[in-house]
Amino acid sequence: MPCGEGRHPEQGPRDACGVFGVRAPGEDVAKLTYFGLYALQHRGQESAGIAVSDGSKILVFKDMGLVSQVFDETSLRSLTGHLAVGHTRYSTTGAPTWENAQPTFRATAHGSIALGHNGNLVNTAELAELVAELPGEKGAGSRRGPASTNDSDLVTALLAGQRDPDTGAPLTVEEAAARVLPQVQGAFSFVFMDEDTLYAARDRQGIRPLVLGRLERGWVVASETAALDIVGATLVREIEPGELVAIDEDGPRSSRFAEAKPRGCVFEHVYLARPDTSIDGRSVYLSRVEMGRRLAAEAPAEADLVIPTPESGTPAAIGYAEASGIPYGAGLVKNSYVGRTFIQPSQTIRQLGIRLKLNPLKEVIRGKRLVVVDDSIVRGNTQRALVRMLRDAGAAEVHVRISSPPIKWPCFFGIDFADRAELVANDLSVEEIGLSLGADSLAYISLDAMVEATTIDKGRLCRACFDGEYPMALPDPERLGKDVLEQPGAHRRSLPLLTAGAGGTRAPGRP
Repeated sequence: MPCGEGRHPEQGPRDACGVFGVRAPGEDVAKLTYFGLYALQHRGQESAGIAVSDGSKILVFKDMGLVSQVFDETSLRSLTGHLAVGHTRYSTTGAPTWENAQPTFRATAHGSIALGHNGNLVNTAELAELVAELPGEKGAGSRRGPASTNDSDLVTALLAGQRDPDTGAPLTVEEAAARVLPQVQGAFSFVFMDEDTLYAARDRQGIRPLVLGRLERGWVVASETAALDIVGATLVREIEPGELVAIDEDGPRSSRFAEAKPRGCVFEHVYLARPDTSIDGRSVYLSRVEMGRRLAAEAPAEADLVIPTPESGTPAAIGYAEASGIPYGAGLVKNSYVGRTFIQPSQTIRQLGIRLKLNPLKEVIRGKRLVVVDDSIVRGNTQRALVRMLRDAGAAEVHVRISSPPIKWPCFFGIDFADRAELVANDLSVEEIGLSLGADSLAYISLDAMVEATTIDKGRLCRACFDGEYPMALPDPERLGKDVLEQPGAHRRSLPLLTAGAGGTRAPGRP
């Protein structure tokens, strides 16, 4: 989900979104959701939103920016109820605009629905055609109001507009979900709600994570276990691939809409998830440390100091130092407050690039032979600037080690490298990449070693960005991509963001 006009060269790979939901009568669900989203901020920094229900209506509050920029005490106090869903966005389908911020909202015959989505769908064009056939959707392009252009709103519209094929009677949200979810293809972890029930659903491959947690007086669903920790919830289990969980006053109940074919994203273990999260019973931090150990065994270097690219390379650098016997050190200082900003840097500062985020400790690295450990190389811009900066600071040698294999294939499931031409490893050999970075040497971990570090069977992991083996069939290229709903004539132009009904939407400074 590229931010602004595009992805800044010093930014790492970005994931689709973070989702959070809570049903807890008697609790301040808006604040619980706020802090849950705060823990998931790394999964999306373009926009944030919370939908809350008091049992009779749903209110949605969302805007562009970080969670802390969108919400304050006043806005959170206005969001009262017993049930909430929240979302942090990084766009993989649809432009980074307010109209595409989530949760999405639709009125239904029984009330209304709000939905948040982590992932990316591959049959978006097909879903748009299905939405165009729904009663009330034809000719909707003539309606006034903002239009969304994301796959999540298509799913919301389908859930809201389902009718019994025999009687024509509108279906409930749960009935609609059982009918719609089997038609949705791609990666999705959905968290959605009507006025009184919280729902969570995960695609049949389970590509993106989704977990269920228990509060003293309620239940929580979230993208990562770290979000459960921050709100004091206890992990119960992961939502299974192909499973729909509904949580009402009687607690969770489970149904299955598709046969499970587990293929969780291995890149979650490498980079996307927080290190203090666990996935499939495995600590992400321990996996990354083990990747570093295995990288040291496969790609040793004669050096004086191992340093990470903070903070994503830190666990692997620790593992590399442990296994190699080379001392570990902090050679780079990260500005922890650099995130998404509305202030564009001047040309002079822009030329400094990575220094907005990282600055070298000259006294530590001067005259040293360095092993620099990072989690991945996508386009190579970050590492190229980093090597130059370290040499300018006096490093004698710079050996780059990467704790994932070369990324050679695009991702269509929620990570922002969907164009193979953008991937430096697509055209160059490892030696050529190293030369282009200006490094003394470059080495990657092997695919098998990376997978073994996760302790998860290779057949249960999606490795498509590394080996090109996708977990599902993909449509024709013209029906894929971030702007599939923004092409001339696309059905997305008939999809209003909001429909008048039993709820509403608000954003600061908006009617």
